Amino acid sequence: MSGLLHRHVSPCFSSGGHGANALLNTPVTCARNVPCGRTNIPAKPAIGAPAAATGQTVHEAQCARREALLRLLSGVALLQQLNDFALSQPAVAASDLAPAVLTPDRAPDQSKYNPADPQLREAASLLQQALNATTVQEEEQLWTQVAEKYGSTDAVWMPDIVGRAYGNRGNARSRQGKLTEALSDYNKAIQLCPWSVDPVLNRGVVLEAMGRWDEAAADYKAVLAIAPNDPSAWNNLGNTNMGLGNWAEAETCFSKAAALAPFFSFAAANRTLAMYQLGNTEQAIREMRTLLRRYPDFPDMRAALAAAQWAAGREGDAETNWQRVEDPRYRDVNWVRCKRRWPPTLVSSLEAFLQLKSL
Repeated sequence: MSGLLHRHVSPCFSSGGHGANALLNTPVTCARNVPCGRTNIPAKPAIGAPAAATGQTVHEAQCARREALLRLLSGVALLQQLNDFALSQPAVAASDLAPAVLTPDRAPDQSKYNPADPQLREAASLLQQALNATTVQEEEQLWTQVAEKYGSTDAVWMPDIVGRAYGNRGNARSRQGKLTEALSDYNKAIQLCPWSVDPVLNRGVVLEAMGRWDEAAADYKAVLAIAPNDPSAWNNLGNTNMGLGNWAEAETCFSKAAALAPFFSFAAANRTLAMYQLGNTEQAIREMRTLLRRYPDFPDMRAALAAAQWAAGREGDAETNWQRVEDPRYRDVNWVRCKRRWPPTLVSSLEAFLQLKSL
């Protein structure tokens, strides 16, 4: 789960504007699934701001709203939860995945929606109810209502509205561990809304949690093909490279994510892990310390620094940092290896520290 923070609470489809657009001017979250490393991304324009108001393209506005929302999330817990759920999920054949070919030019012109259309107003109301649901089960049920009630509607807005419902239901289902069902929902969202990056990125998160690295990487690359400055996609692609053991490629991806979003703490943290695995021990330790000066309560980096210092023969520093690790899961080497997915060299360093052995 390497800090991915796999995405997200991100608004998934275009919103904002005038007329019928006002009915949809809430940031629809098509990404509450953050992989471990989607935190602390600075906001750009205000959430829900129309693209025209900032001179941005629709896609750029989507990314900005996603990034602002991501600041509110801690994706580590979610990805760890998804990893746990994945152990009991049946496999889904690759042929069952809809191709992720994003075409932003097919995004709907919401100014053509009729704000007086009673079905559109009712659908928009249901969307808002789902976003305001108090439980994930209620949320799933409301997204299902939207999909089933309007899925066969002959209206220009149908793909937009129903695609939102499927994408967000996928998020709700993945948060409950229904990973196979979530993949099916993301497939439908991708087919209905081929202009939206969020269902593709969120599907990658679920595939990653299931250990399907190549398929997850394909989704992240599809996002980057049209959004090369998306830090989440770069971070998540780095995670898949870590899963595949491609450490140099992983470091490159994490570096790009960190450069694009300097306050994206998990991307920078992931980069230090890849550095350590590649043998750049001293540079990794320096960057861990730099991160901890900025984020002193960052348990992942605190535990990693303690392990790295122990392996480097700095036992006193290692003990001092370990005393500040409050998360008990870092005492479980199996959890760190399989759930947090630290690289092998750092796992060995932690194991030696916990067993008071020299390396």
